Amino acid sequence: MGDFMVKIGIIGGSGLEDPNILKDSEEIEVDTKFGKPSSPIINGIINDVGVAIISRHGKKHEIMPTNVPNRANILALKDQGCTHIIATTACGSLRKRIEPGDFVFVDQFIDRTTKRKQTYYEKDRVCHIPMSEPFCGHLREKLSGSAKELNLSYHKQGTVITIEGPRFSTRAESRLWRQWNADVINMSTVPEVVLAREAGLCYAAIAMATDYDCFEEGREVNVEEVVTTFTKNVKKVIDLLTTVIPEIEMNPECKCRQDYKTAFQSKK
Repeated sequence: MGDFMVKIGIIGGSGLEDPNILKDSEEIEVDTKFGKPSSPIINGIINDVGVAIISRHGKKHEIMPTNVPNRANILALKDQGCTHIIATTACGSLRKRIEPGDFVFVDQFIDRTTKRKQTYYEKDRVCHIPMSEPFCGHLREKLSGSAKELNLSYHKQGTVITIEGPRFSTRAESRLWRQWNADVINMSTVPEVVLAREAGLCYAAIAMATDYDCFEEGREVNVEEVVTTFTKNVKKVIDLLTTVIPEIEMNPECKCRQDYKTAFQSKK
């Protein structure tokens, strides 16, 4: 594991709010200077590695995408000592080759959100955080290796487009996202990934395709289909997490952990 202690933050998406995978679990209420996170934090251990879990949309999925307190969620995990974040997210597939149930370890995003705070620095300092490689390459490699070991259907890379929600796309929009070379679509990755980089944390997403988006005539996305597919595959997500977490190593020189140090134009 190297010379530094690793602790993994897990941000749970639809269907993964309360996985029974932790040893010595303890639920705690926390607060941050950006308010309370979406849910209490569940601390515990997976295969001798410390883990902290937050339910992105609340324990009862009562928080819509626009209202997720992303700044509080990321900061709360950092305050708990997390060095890495693995976020699980349901997504729609924009490519026939990405079938419902497949995992995509996305390496790029397109941001179509409009109402979300994307920085911790709104006063005194401006953080121009680099985003050319937004997701941690080391984490993505570990996820791909574990998915291969488990014989899961996965894609090593892909571009996710994050829309504001809570509505789904129109057919015209879905076809436009395909023209933009997006591979999957969700409502959660941005600004999580941006804030994690500002916080100096390694971040990767396990995006599970739950359906094909509505780019084809006669095709419509609905909540029942999304939840059904994700629920069927929750065990695969848990297997992937429990397999990959012991393999994650601390790399203090990782770009994810260094970018924020040179991102400020003005001094505090």
